[in-house]
Amino acid sequence: MSDKSKAFRLLHESGNTFVIPNPWDIGTARILEKMGFLALATTSAGLAFSLGVAEGQVSWQQTIHHCRNIAAATSLPVSADLEKGTGDSPDSAAETIKIAVDAGLAGCSLEDYTGRPEHPVFDLSLAAERISAAAESRDICDPDFVITARAENFMWGNEDLDETILRLQAFEKAGADVLYAPGIHDLSMIHTLCRSVTKPVNVVMGLPGNVYSVEELSHAGVRRISVGASMARLAYGVFVQAAREISGNGTFSYAKHAISFSELEAFFEKTNQ
Repeated sequence: MSDKSKAFRLLHESGNTFVIPNPWDIGTARILEKMGFLALATTSAGLAFSLGVAEGQVSWQQTIHHCRNIAAATSLPVSADLEKGTGDSPDSAAETIKIAVDAGLAGCSLEDYTGRPEHPVFDLSLAAERISAAAESRDICDPDFVITARAENFMWGNEDLDETILRLQAFEKAGADVLYAPGIHDLSMIHTLCRSVTKPVNVVMGLPGNVYSVEELSHAGVRRISVGASMARLAYGVFVQAAREISGNGTFSYAKHAISFSELEAFFEKTNQ
């Protein structure tokens, strides 16, 4: 049981809606901590982009190494985007939680996405068994560790709210601590989802159509708001625009929008090398 996981669990139990932004490296994690956020979450897509590969192409060893580094670099609780974990079976889900706890994480998310486009989502019975095994592992390794169970059907073309709620209710019953259905971007749907479960609900902002404020989402019943890879995509977008200006125009006007060296350095503690 760790102080970070206990603090993370208490955040969800406070009754207040909070934002958990998604850094993609140590520098962005430390900036977000200095800016006053209370917890952080990794982003599998942001990590992939930082390594120069597409999402889904990062090895498990690279993912855990990254998560361990982020967790060690900040005093904040860190929840990891671990996709489906180490494998498809319930045993692999349990193993994933043990590895995540050993890495110093305060929580993680587990998806019901199979990784196979021809059959993208696990059958509900297996998906629920995976969460149940993960919850049993949590209770042994660190009872305060926060498991977020993700229903991925909206992300893979099956925008059936009733099915999403059914899956999240099964995950709730299986022992998940937080429920999450990425891809839902209609406020009335979000409100219905939140009313249909008793555990905290996470929603992601920064995707097309996700334009709601913290206040609006709080009124809808949302407890936690993440931003996925949207901040990483913004940073890379600005970088690409600058490169296009240089290569296309031979000009450097982008520099007037850059953060100053001293302002950026102020986010980082000086250490004796």
